[in-house]
Amino acid sequence: HPPMVSVVVSGRAAIFCALMWRPRAFVSLSGSSSGGVVRRRLVAARLLSSPVQDSSSSEVVPSVDGETTQEEDQPRRQRVLSGVQPTGSLHLGNYLGAIRQWVAYQDSYESYFCVVDLHAITASHDAKALAQHTLSAAATYVAAGVDPEASPIFVQSHVSAHAELTWLLNCATPINWLERMIQYKEKAKKQGENVGVGLFDYPVLMAADMLLYRAEVVPVGEDQRQHIELARDIARRYNDVFCKSGKTKKLKLREPQALIVDAGARVMSLQDGTAKMSKSAENDASRINLDDSPDVIRRKIKKCKTDSGMGLEWHNPDRPEATNLLNVYQAMTGLDNVTVLDQVADMSWGQFKPLLADAVIEHLGPIQAKYADLMDDKAYLYDILKQGHHRANDVAEATLDQVKSAMGFLPRID
Repeated sequence: HPPMVSVVVSGRAAIFCALMWRPRAFVSLSGSSSGGVVRRRLVAARLLSSPVQDSSSSEVVPSVDGETTQEEDQPRRQRVLSGVQPTGSLHLGNYLGAIRQWVAYQDSYESYFCVVDLHAITASHDAKALAQHTLSAAATYVAAGVDPEASPIFVQSHVSAHAELTWLLNCATPINWLERMIQYKEKAKKQGENVGVGLFDYPVLMAADMLLYRAEVVPVGEDQRQHIELARDIARRYNDVFCKSGKTKKLKLREPQALIVDAGARVMSLQDGTAKMSKSAENDASRINLDDSPDVIRRKIKKCKTDSGMGLEWHNPDRPEATNLLNVYQAMTGLDNVTVLDQVADMSWGQFKPLLADAVIEHLGPIQAKYADLMDDKAYLYDILKQGHHRANDVAEATLDQVKSAMGFLPRID
């Protein structure tokens, strides 16, 4: 067994030590700081049998040239950041369009996943339910297969650098850039006179989310591409204004790239095949919630909107509901298009809907069981979020300090 090492180091030197420690390391931050000194226990796990791209090689402390402090011969995976709003129960669209994609990314990317509760309050929200929904979302991440040891799971508002960097970037972002955002225009129409500044400004908060963690790629649907482009524009403007002058090299914000998720992972409403499945839709029958019981799932699918066409087919623009339900069936079963059509192409809706319901129930069953176990063990969930917060906060604070320095702020006096 590798040794267990307990060291006392100050500030970011602890992170540097964690990076230089060759075995996969679990960093536990405990106790309170005194004079900038924090006790960190590095519990080394087994040495990996081959020199793969290890999560312990993550870029924690960026250097002024925008690269990492790790050894040059140690490969680093690209970093991914993503999150879901805790506004009500997560549904099948959140799972297929985001969370299940994250599980696949864990092996290829250095991943950070957050519950974006600051985004959840840009519209009217239930203050009494927000905390519970936040915890429920985190439990869903884990139940669906996200490994919190490999990929930190944290709550956005627990890392104060998100809000602070948002303000700094606000002051460097032209207002007309936000006025052209399509989603703001669409949501503002729905909210009418009740629209708040937060809804107008949330694209800057989203940009801060990405830029804090220096993410190379951000998984989004095609409808979110404009937000990635805005984040790139903001990063480029900041770099041009604050990182070109002076003798001291300054950290440049990394411009993220959009990682467009599979179009088949976009789940549409059960009541309208042209509209996305949404937590905010008033009609609960329009979505399959991840915590719906088997009876509820069967009832919703039985009553979902279909057409009068004979048989089932993909990608007919006149039959969006057929494409949507076939996409769901394929995602639940893991079958390819050809096999799916061999099974169901000649079925009527009355024959296909029970088959679809069975597939959804069978797929979600293990996730629902694990979710229930997690929600019964709140202490374990809180520990996951605590550890995720510490790991995310180290990265975020390092970036924020560099940004504040470049913008001319007086450093904190600890």
